[in-house]
Parts: sequence; C-alpha cells; structure tokens
Amino acid sequence: MKSKQLVYTALFAALGVILPQMFHVFGSISGRAFLPMHIPVLLAGFVCGPISGLLVGLTSVLVSHVFTGMPPVPTLFFMIVELPVYGLMAGLLFNKFRLNMMLSLILAMVAGRIVVGLMIICATSLFGITLPPFINVVGMTIAGLPGIALQIVVIPSVMLIMRKVGYQHATA
Repeated sequence: MKSKQLVYTALFAALGVILPQMFHVFGSISGRAFLPMHIPVLLAGFVCGPISGLLVGLTSVLVSHVFTGMPPVPTLFFMIVELPVYGLMAGLLFNKFRLNMMLSLILAMVAGRIVVGLMIICATSLFGITLPPFINVVGMTIAGLPGIALQIVVIPSVMLIMRKVGYQHATA
C-alpha cells in the first residue's frame, strides 16, 4: 500500500468512528436512519480502492464498538461484514471495473444488503437465533432511507470537490 493510500485509509477509518458520534448527539436512532459510518467506508473504496475500502469497513466498525459501544450487539455482527462489503465493492466496481460512480455506489449498497440478508437467513434458520424486529433487510433498508439518500448526495459531491481541488487518485 502506497503512503498516500495509507494516509487516506487511516483518515477514512478515523472518520468512520468520529462521524457516527456526531450523529448520535441527536439520539441513537439517527445512526440507524442516516448510516453515517457507511459514508467514509464507501469513500475509502472510491478513493483508495477495494482493499482500503474493506479495511476501513472492518476497522471502523470494530474500533467504534470497542471505544463507544456502537454499533451494539447484535447489529455489530452484521455491520462487521456489511461495511467491508460496501468498501470492497465500491472499490472494485469503480476502480477495477471502471463503472461510473453512481452505478458503483448503488451496486455496492445492494451488495451489502444482499450479504446482510444472507447473514440474517443464516442466523435465524441455521442457528435458531431470534433477532430484534428492526434487524431484517426490509426494516433496515426502510429505516436507512434517509442515509441512503444522504450517501447518494454526499459521496459524489465529495468526490467532485476532491477532483476540483486537485486530488490525485490514491490508487494511481
């Protein structure tokens, strides 16, 4: 990993811990609604590539849980897989397969939700685990609609601003 890529990866991982805390000032429900941890993870995939996106997704969830208790169990177990998938897929689709940003973003979000759906099926069917009512793909998606809209606006905007100020791609 190049030094520039390493610095951006660390920055996005730190933002993945700090940004949700800023949203939690407005109550714990704001995290589920606005999905603030997803933004730095997806940006890491776009800016730094798939491996950095995956690492930011994994480390931000783990570090946030250790230091803040958020995300709480059992949500932690789903996010520890979902967020790395977001970062990995955003990086692969945008940087490796050269899809446009919006399509890459939407497909990365869909891939993350598919993985969560599979995890929920496994947890409930194979292990007989009863999950809280808000943990299901439809419920999580509906609750997260404001965050999905925020991601669709913020991520392309940040990327555009970065390009306008002379940002050079960290994977290049």
